[in-house]
Amino acid sequence: MTTALTTLAPLAHPATAATATTAAIAATAATAATVEIRCPQGWVTVCTMDDLTPGRGVAALLPDGTQAALFADRAGQAYAIANRDPFTGAEVLSRGLTGSADGRAFVASPLLKQRFDLASGDCLDDPEVAVTAYPVRTRGGERDC
Repeated sequence: MTTALTTLAPLAHPATAATATTAAIAATAATAATVEIRCPQGWVTVCTMDDLTPGRGVAALLPDGTQAALFADRAGQAYAIANRDPFTGAEVLSRGLTGSADGRAFVASPLLKQRFDLASGDCLDDPEVAVTAYPVRTRGGERDC
């Protein structure tokens, strides 16, 4: 089961999703920082920092139809990686368990438990495998980076 943010448009229309998401998030931008992901189509507003709970992931549909898994750590740093587990093909990384190893934040796939570095997308258990890691920035609110 993939958790989608309530501010996203229906999955059937990815081109419309970015516009609807931006409009919905703009209404709350005065109180919370927005989280943006840089994908091939440019910077896309995905959610607010208030939508992210440290240690828990959420899935977001990007304009090209792919999914990203977003996470925030306890320090308020946001991360985004591809949601697709390369070992199984399932869109489940947003449902994984988070942790850290040697100072590197990771998410462990809920299926086979491989760990993926949230900053780089590298698999910590198989150096030949990686997922896409998206640049993330927050705008507005108390943090703007």
